[in-house]
Amino acid sequence: MINPSYYPWGYDGDNGPDQWHKNYPIAKGRHQSPIEINNKEVHYDRSLLPWFASYDPCAAKTILNNGKTCRVVFDDSFDRSVLRGGPLPGVYRLRQLHFHWGSSDDHGSEHVVNGVRYAGELHLLHWNPKYSNYLDAVRRTDGIAVLAIFLQVGKTPKPEMKRILEEINAIKTKGKEAPFPNFDPSVLFPKSHDYWTYHGSFTTPPCEECITWIVLREPIIVSSDQMAKLRSLSKNAENEPDLPLVDNWRPTQPRYFRMVSASFL
Repeated sequence: MINPSYYPWGYDGDNGPDQWHKNYPIAKGRHQSPIEINNKEVHYDRSLLPWFASYDPCAAKTILNNGKTCRVVFDDSFDRSVLRGGPLPGVYRLRQLHFHWGSSDDHGSEHVVNGVRYAGELHLLHWNPKYSNYLDAVRRTDGIAVLAIFLQVGKTPKPEMKRILEEINAIKTKGKEAPFPNFDPSVLFPKSHDYWTYHGSFTTPPCEECITWIVLREPIIVSSDQMAKLRSLSKNAENEPDLPLVDNWRPTQPRYFRMVSASFL
C-alpha cells in the first residue's frame, strides 16, 4: 500500500483530485467514491436490515486539524464503539469521524443525490476487527464501513454540533490537536435510518477500494454560522500563510456496473 505521506496531495489544481491517480493509480479504479445516487438507478433491496450503532462516549480521544479536515479520533483497540447490521457481515469498530465541506453553503458534500450537492458531509469510519488491525483491514474488500450523513443548511443550528465546533479555535491551524473526551457521535444521527449502500473506496488517497458505504437518506440540519465555523479552519501550519480549509471534497466518480441498493422504497 502506498503511504500518502510519500506523495503529498490536496484539493488544489496542482495536487487535487484530477492529479491523484498519477501517484495513486487505484484512484482510476472501477469501484471509486463518491458517486451520484440517482433514484431511477437505485435498487430497493427488501433483504437489507436496519443498522445499529453503539458508541461508548469514553472512547472519544482527540480532535485535530490535519490540514485536510477536522477529525475526531476514537479508541478502537476493542469493541467499545461499533456499527453493525444493515449490509454489514459483522461488527465494525469506530476509528474516526471527519467532515467534508465547501467554500459556500451551496456545495461541499461528496456524494450527490438526484443532482443535489449538500453543504457538507460527515463520515464515520469503522473497520472490521476480524482482521488483525486497521492497516490490514484497508487491504480487504470488506475491511471498512463508512456511515455518511449529509449536512443541509437551514435556519436552526444543530445543538449537537456545538461540542465539535467549540473546539475549532483550539485546532485552528494544521497539526493542532486537542483532547476531546466524552463524546457520543450518535447524537449527530438524523431521525430516519433509511440508507443507500454500495461498494466503493476512500475519497482521499490512496483511495483503496475497501469500503461498504452506508449513505443516510435524511440529512441533518445545520446553520450557515455552523458551516462558517468549519470554514474558519486553516489548511496551513501556524507559521505559514493563513489559507482557509475549504472545498475538501472529491468530485463524483463513475459508477460503472455497481449496484446501489436502498433500504426503503
